[in-house]
Amino acid sequence: MTFSEGGQFEGGRVRRRSGGRAAAAGGGGLVGVIALAIFLFTGQDVSPLLGGGTGGGQGQVEDVGACTVEQANTDPTCRFSATVQSLDAFWSATLPATGATFAQPAGEVFEGATQTACGAASASTGPFYCPPDQTIYLDLGFFQLLQSQYGAQGGPLAEMYVYAHEYGHHVQNLTGVFDRADRSGGGAESDSVRVELQADCYAGMWAGDAATRVDPDRGVTFLEPITEEELAQALDAAAAVGDDHIQQQSGGGVDPHTWTHGSSEQRQRWFTVGYERGSVEACDTFAATTL
Repeated sequence: MTFSEGGQFEGGRVRRRSGGRAAAAGGGGLVGVIALAIFLFTGQDVSPLLGGGTGGGQGQVEDVGACTVEQANTDPTCRFSATVQSLDAFWSATLPATGATFAQPAGEVFEGATQTACGAASASTGPFYCPPDQTIYLDLGFFQLLQSQYGAQGGPLAEMYVYAHEYGHHVQNLTGVFDRADRSGGGAESDSVRVELQADCYAGMWAGDAATRVDPDRGVTFLEPITEEELAQALDAAAAVGDDHIQQQSGGGVDPHTWTHGSSEQRQRWFTVGYERGSVEACDTFAATTL
Protein backbone atom coordinates (compact mmCIF):
# COMPACT_ATOMS: atom_id res chain seq x y z
CA MET A 1 0.00 0.00 0.00
CA THR A 2 1.38 3.39 -0.95
CA PHE A 3 0.16 6.95 -0.95
CA SER A 4 0.02 8.40 -4.43
CA GLU A 5 2.95 10.53 -5.55
CA GLY A 6 2.51 14.27 -5.72
CA GLY A 7 2.87 17.14 -3.25
CA GLN A 8 3.08 16.63 0.49
CA PHE A 9 0.74 16.17 3.43
CA GLU A 10 0.17 19.21 5.61
CA GLY A 11 1.31 19.29 9.20
CA GLY A 12 -0.56 20.07 12.39
CA ARG A 13 -3.23 17.39 11.97
CA VAL A 14 -1.94 15.17 14.79
CA ARG A 15 0.38 15.72 17.71
CA ARG A 16 3.27 13.77 19.17
CA ARG A 17 3.94 13.38 22.89
CA SER A 18 7.39 12.26 23.97
CA GLY A 19 8.96 11.67 27.36
CA GLY A 20 5.72 10.63 29.01
CA ARG A 21 6.00 8.92 32.39
CA ALA A 22 4.38 5.59 33.03
CA ALA A 23 1.43 5.94 35.38
CA ALA A 24 2.34 5.57 39.03
CA ALA A 25 1.51 2.39 40.93
CA GLY A 26 -0.69 4.37 43.28
CA GLY A 27 -2.53 7.63 43.47
CA GLY A 28 -3.73 9.53 40.42
CA GLY A 29 -1.81 7.39 37.92
CA LEU A 30 -3.44 4.14 38.98
CA VAL A 31 -6.83 5.83 39.23
CA GLY A 32 -6.41 7.07 35.67
CA VAL A 33 -5.54 3.60 34.40
CA ILE A 34 -8.57 2.11 36.18
CA ALA A 35 -10.84 4.81 34.76
CA LEU A 36 -9.57 4.17 31.25
CA ALA A 37 -9.93 0.40 31.58
CA ILE A 38 -13.54 0.76 32.75
CA PHE A 39 -14.27 3.18 29.93
CA LEU A 40 -12.82 0.95 27.22
CA PHE A 41 -14.74 -2.12 28.41
CA THR A 42 -18.06 -0.52 29.38
CA GLY A 43 -18.22 2.89 27.75
CA GLN A 44 -18.79 4.52 31.14
CA ASP A 45 -16.66 7.54 32.12
CA VAL A 46 -16.05 7.01 35.83
CA SER A 47 -13.03 9.27 36.25
CA PRO A 48 -15.04 11.97 38.09
CA LEU A 49 -16.34 9.34 40.54
CA LEU A 50 -12.84 7.99 41.16
CA GLY A 51 -11.59 11.48 41.78
CA GLY A 52 -8.51 11.06 39.65
CA GLY A 53 -7.27 10.66 36.14
CA THR A 54 -4.03 12.56 36.57
CA GLY A 55 -0.52 11.33 36.95
CA GLY A 56 1.76 10.00 34.26
CA GLY A 57 1.79 10.79 30.60
CA GLN A 58 3.19 14.30 30.76
CA GLY A 59 6.17 15.32 28.65
CA GLN A 60 6.67 17.37 25.54
CA VAL A 61 3.90 17.76 22.99
CA GLU A 62 4.47 18.98 19.46
CA ASP A 63 2.52 18.96 16.23
CA VAL A 64 3.58 16.46 13.60
CA GLY A 65 4.85 18.64 10.76
CA ALA A 66 4.35 18.36 7.02
CA CYS A 67 5.29 14.97 5.56
CA THR A 68 6.46 14.09 2.09
CA VAL A 69 4.79 11.19 0.32
CA GLU A 70 7.94 9.13 0.86
CA GLN A 71 7.77 9.81 4.61
CA ALA A 72 4.07 8.92 4.69
CA ASN A 73 4.92 5.62 3.02
CA THR A 74 7.80 4.72 5.35
CA ASP A 75 7.50 6.59 8.67
CA PRO A 76 4.73 5.34 11.01
CA THR A 77 4.03 8.76 12.51
CA CYS A 78 3.71 10.39 9.10
CA ARG A 79 1.58 7.45 7.95
CA PHE A 80 -0.79 8.08 10.85
CA SER A 81 -1.00 11.79 10.01
CA ALA A 82 -1.57 11.19 6.29
CA THR A 83 -4.15 8.46 6.94
CA VAL A 84 -6.12 10.72 9.28
CA GLN A 85 -6.22 13.35 6.54
CA SER A 86 -7.55 10.74 4.11
CA LEU A 87 -10.17 9.72 6.68
CA ASP A 88 -11.11 13.38 7.16
CA ALA A 89 -11.79 13.73 3.43
CA PHE A 90 -13.85 10.53 3.30
CA TRP A 91 -16.01 11.09 6.36
CA SER A 92 -16.56 14.83 5.80
CA ALA A 93 -18.13 13.85 2.45
CA THR A 94 -19.94 10.73 3.71
CA LEU A 95 -21.29 11.64 7.15
CA PRO A 96 -23.71 14.49 6.27
CA ALA A 97 -26.00 12.02 4.47
CA THR A 98 -26.64 10.37 7.86
CA GLY A 99 -27.92 13.63 9.32
CA ALA A 100 -24.91 13.97 11.65
CA THR A 101 -22.61 16.97 11.69
CA PHE A 102 -19.01 16.18 10.84
CA ALA A 103 -16.17 17.28 13.12
CA GLN A 104 -12.56 16.20 12.87
CA PRO A 105 -11.15 14.11 15.72
CA ALA A 106 -7.76 14.97 17.16
CA GLY A 107 -4.90 12.48 16.99
CA GLU A 108 -1.98 11.81 19.30
CA VAL A 109 1.05 9.55 18.96
CA PHE A 110 2.71 8.93 22.31
CA GLU A 111 5.65 7.11 23.84
CA GLY A 112 5.54 5.52 27.28
CA ALA A 113 2.35 7.09 28.59
CA THR A 114 -0.11 9.90 28.08
CA GLN A 115 -3.02 11.53 29.86
CA THR A 116 -6.47 11.53 28.29
CA ALA A 117 -9.96 12.67 29.20
CA CYS A 118 -10.74 8.96 29.67
CA GLY A 119 -7.83 8.32 32.05
CA ALA A 120 -4.11 7.59 31.90
CA ALA A 121 -2.89 5.40 29.04
CA SER A 122 0.33 3.46 28.58
CA ALA A 123 1.94 1.46 25.80
CA SER A 124 0.04 -1.65 26.93
CA THR A 125 -3.35 0.02 26.37
CA GLY A 126 -3.27 -0.27 22.59
CA PRO A 127 -4.81 2.27 20.18
CA PHE A 128 -8.13 3.70 21.33
CA TYR A 129 -10.58 6.55 20.81
CA CYS A 130 -11.63 8.72 23.74
CA PRO A 131 -15.06 10.36 23.19
CA PRO A 132 -14.82 13.08 25.89
CA ASP A 133 -11.84 14.69 24.15
CA GLN A 134 -12.63 13.26 20.68
CA THR A 135 -9.07 12.04 20.21
CA ILE A 136 -7.50 8.93 18.69
CA TYR A 137 -4.52 7.80 20.81
CA LEU A 138 -1.78 5.63 19.40
CA ASP A 139 1.40 4.07 20.75
CA LEU A 140 3.30 2.88 17.69
CA GLY A 141 4.78 -0.01 19.68
CA PHE A 142 1.37 -1.66 19.46
CA PHE A 143 2.09 -2.91 15.95
CA GLN A 144 5.23 -4.72 17.07
CA LEU A 145 3.15 -6.36 19.80
CA LEU A 146 0.50 -7.31 17.27
CA GLN A 147 3.11 -9.17 15.23
CA SER A 148 5.21 -10.69 18.02
CA GLN A 149 2.44 -11.71 20.42
CA TYR A 150 -0.60 -12.22 18.20
CA GLY A 151 1.04 -13.37 14.96
CA ALA A 152 -0.14 -10.60 12.64
CA GLN A 153 1.70 -10.19 9.33
CA GLY A 154 1.98 -6.43 9.67
CA GLY A 155 2.19 -4.05 6.73
CA PRO A 156 1.07 -0.46 6.07
CA LEU A 157 -2.56 -1.25 5.28
CA ALA A 158 -2.75 -3.37 8.44
CA GLU A 159 -1.70 -0.32 10.43
CA MET A 160 -4.08 1.93 8.55
CA TYR A 161 -6.96 -0.48 9.24
CA VAL A 162 -6.34 0.15 12.96
CA TYR A 163 -6.38 3.94 12.46
CA ALA A 164 -9.56 3.71 10.39
CA HIS A 165 -11.22 1.49 13.01
CA GLU A 166 -10.57 4.05 15.75
CA TYR A 167 -11.78 6.83 13.47
CA GLY A 168 -14.91 4.71 13.03
CA HIS A 169 -15.51 5.06 16.77
CA HIS A 170 -15.37 8.83 16.33
CA VAL A 171 -18.06 8.53 13.65
CA GLN A 172 -20.15 6.47 16.07
CA ASN A 173 -19.71 9.16 18.69
CA LEU A 174 -20.94 11.81 16.23
CA THR A 175 -23.94 9.74 15.11
CA GLY A 176 -25.03 8.88 18.65
CA VAL A 177 -24.23 5.16 18.50
CA PHE A 178 -22.15 5.38 21.67
CA ASP A 179 -25.05 6.95 23.53
CA ARG A 180 -27.60 4.39 22.34
CA ALA A 181 -25.54 1.22 22.69
CA ASP A 182 -25.35 -0.73 25.93
CA ARG A 183 -21.63 -1.50 26.24
CA SER A 184 -21.81 -2.64 29.85
CA GLY A 185 -21.87 -6.34 28.96
CA GLY A 186 -20.24 -8.81 26.63
CA GLY A 187 -21.18 -11.73 24.45
CA ALA A 188 -21.03 -12.71 20.79
CA GLU A 189 -24.27 -10.81 19.97
CA SER A 190 -23.86 -7.97 22.48
CA ASP A 191 -23.97 -4.25 21.77
CA SER A 192 -20.28 -4.12 22.69
CA VAL A 193 -19.45 -6.47 19.82
CA ARG A 194 -21.84 -4.68 17.44
CA VAL A 195 -20.09 -1.37 18.16
CA GLU A 196 -16.68 -2.85 17.34
CA LEU A 197 -17.82 -4.68 14.21
CA GLN A 198 -19.46 -1.52 12.91
CA ALA A 199 -16.15 0.31 13.36
CA ASP A 200 -14.47 -2.50 11.39
CA CYS A 201 -17.06 -2.05 8.65
CA TYR A 202 -16.45 1.70 8.60
CA ALA A 203 -12.72 1.00 8.24
CA GLY A 204 -13.51 -1.17 5.24
CA MET A 205 -15.61 1.61 3.72
CA TRP A 206 -12.67 3.99 3.89
CA ALA A 207 -10.23 1.43 2.46
CA GLY A 208 -12.51 0.75 -0.49
CA ASP A 209 -12.74 4.47 -1.26
CA ALA A 210 -9.25 5.87 -0.63
CA ALA A 211 -7.73 4.78 -3.96
CA THR A 212 -10.39 6.74 -5.85
CA ARG A 213 -10.84 9.82 -3.64
CA VAL A 214 -8.72 12.79 -4.70
CA ASP A 215 -6.78 14.65 -2.03
CA PRO A 216 -7.95 18.26 -2.49
CA ASP A 217 -4.58 19.60 -1.35
CA ARG A 218 -2.42 17.46 -3.66
CA GLY A 219 -4.71 16.88 -6.63
CA VAL A 220 -4.11 13.11 -6.75
CA THR A 221 -5.85 10.15 -5.15
CA PHE A 222 -4.89 9.46 -1.55
CA LEU A 223 -3.82 5.85 -2.20
CA GLU A 224 -2.56 3.81 -5.07
CA PRO A 225 -4.91 0.89 -5.89
CA ILE A 226 -4.86 -1.67 -3.07
CA THR A 227 -3.39 -5.03 -4.04
CA GLU A 228 -4.71 -8.42 -2.98
CA GLU A 229 -1.63 -8.90 -0.80
CA GLU A 230 -2.21 -5.60 0.99
CA LEU A 231 -5.88 -6.38 1.52
CA ALA A 232 -4.88 -9.75 2.98
CA GLN A 233 -2.60 -7.95 5.46
CA ALA A 234 -5.48 -5.77 6.65
CA LEU A 235 -7.74 -8.80 7.04
CA ASP A 236 -4.97 -10.59 8.89
CA ALA A 237 -4.72 -7.69 11.35
CA ALA A 238 -8.49 -7.86 11.88
CA ALA A 239 -8.21 -11.57 12.62
CA ALA A 240 -5.32 -11.03 15.02
CA VAL A 241 -7.45 -8.82 17.28
CA GLY A 242 -10.46 -11.14 17.28
CA ASP A 243 -11.61 -12.13 20.76
CA ASP A 244 -11.32 -15.84 20.05
CA HIS A 245 -7.78 -15.50 18.70
CA ILE A 246 -6.67 -13.41 21.68
CA GLN A 247 -8.18 -15.95 24.07
CA GLN A 248 -6.37 -18.78 22.28
CA GLN A 249 -3.06 -16.91 22.33
CA SER A 250 -3.50 -16.27 26.04
CA GLY A 251 -3.65 -20.03 26.66
CA GLY A 252 -7.27 -20.15 27.75
CA GLY A 253 -10.38 -21.56 26.21
CA VAL A 254 -12.58 -19.67 23.79
CA ASP A 255 -15.60 -18.23 25.61
CA PRO A 256 -18.01 -16.27 23.36
CA HIS A 257 -19.95 -15.09 26.42
CA THR A 258 -17.06 -12.80 27.34
CA TRP A 259 -16.43 -11.30 23.91
CA THR A 260 -16.41 -7.52 23.58
CA HIS A 261 -14.95 -7.04 20.08
CA GLY A 262 -16.05 -10.05 18.03
CA SER A 263 -14.37 -13.13 16.65
CA SER A 264 -11.64 -13.11 14.01
CA GLU A 265 -14.12 -14.29 11.39
CA GLN A 266 -16.64 -11.62 12.34
CA ARG A 267 -14.07 -8.84 12.24
CA GLN A 268 -12.80 -9.90 8.83
CA ARG A 269 -16.32 -10.30 7.48
CA TRP A 270 -17.54 -6.87 8.55
CA PHE A 271 -14.41 -5.16 7.24
CA THR A 272 -15.11 -6.89 3.92
CA VAL A 273 -18.75 -5.76 3.97
CA GLY A 274 -17.62 -2.16 4.25
CA TYR A 275 -14.89 -2.60 1.65
CA GLU A 276 -17.16 -4.19 -0.94
CA ARG A 277 -20.49 -2.46 -0.32
CA GLY A 278 -19.24 0.95 0.80
CA SER A 279 -22.33 2.28 2.55
CA VAL A 280 -23.24 3.29 6.08
CA GLU A 281 -26.49 1.33 5.73
CA ALA A 282 -24.59 -1.89 4.95
CA CYS A 283 -22.58 -1.34 8.14
CA ASP A 284 -25.61 -1.27 10.45
CA THR A 285 -24.55 -4.11 12.71
CA PHE A 286 -27.38 -3.26 15.11
CA ALA A 287 -29.95 -4.20 12.47
CA ALA A 288 -28.18 -7.47 11.64
CA THR A 289 -29.95 -10.59 12.95
CA THR A 290 -26.65 -12.48 13.04
CA LEU A 291 -23.13 -11.13 13.23
